[in-house]
Amino acid sequence: MTHLRIALWGVLPYLALTVLVAGSLWRYHYDRFGFTTRSSQLHESRLLGIGGPLFHYGLIFVFAGHVIGLLVPESWTDRLHIGESFYHANALLAGGTAGLAAVTGLAVLLWRRLRVPAVRRATSRSDRAVYPLLAAVLLAGLTVTAGGALPGAYDYRTGVSVWFRSLFTLDPQVTLMAQAPVTYQLHALLAMALFTLWPFSRLVHAFTAPLGYLTRPYILYRSRSRTTPYRHPASPPASGKPRRRPPGRKTATRPATPARPLPEHAPRGRDGRPERG
Repeated sequence: MTHLRIALWGVLPYLALTVLVAGSLWRYHYDRFGFTTRSSQLHESRLLGIGGPLFHYGLIFVFAGHVIGLLVPESWTDRLHIGESFYHANALLAGGTAGLAAVTGLAVLLWRRLRVPAVRRATSRSDRAVYPLLAAVLLAGLTVTAGGALPGAYDYRTGVSVWFRSLFTLDPQVTLMAQAPVTYQLHALLAMALFTLWPFSRLVHAFTAPLGYLTRPYILYRSRSRTTPYRHPASPPASGKPRRRPPGRKTATRPATPARPLPEHAPRGRDGRPERG
């Protein structure tokens, strides 16, 4: 059992991180143009416009909540005079709302992918593996968040958070994670599996988020002048009628070329006029 704990909570996190970083670098080097969502907006846009923002914005706030909950020690919030009950109430409200938004958006996107034939045909093998895993991670996270609101609930800040921060010091405290409730362990294992598949799926496009658009200058668009010169159409009208010249416009005429004078010794015909060769 001790070896299994070490493998799950002392080796597997580093293995998942190595695959995530190395796989992303490898794909960027050999498949740079594959960093795309393979958008299917042309096939269907109404459901995509509903589920896409819900899923993405919800996921952003879920990620921010995990960063605060796992990386910020409890001593820091105590110095800011943030009580334990107030902290967990806000975590439940913000985390629960963001998690519900992400799950709802993902459900809409999955329904769209199953019901629209063109979108279903565009689903790759990696999508079929990533979507159920992503749904399982979100549902497990919602279960953990809801369980934290119960009286006498497990305080992850003294267990899971300490184990997570110990990974960065290369001294993982596997006992803390091994003593955590099963829901927390399942959530962590599913997340590590998702990070392992991340570089080989469309989720890799998250590393190419256009953050530069937030700071770039505005683009100025200038309209064409209203007094544009008249241009004849490239082809005659279908009716076959001759084109009508617009009023007030003169047609340029080419001056006639004068006849070239003939030399005096040029041959003449029977009528005595010079012949033109």
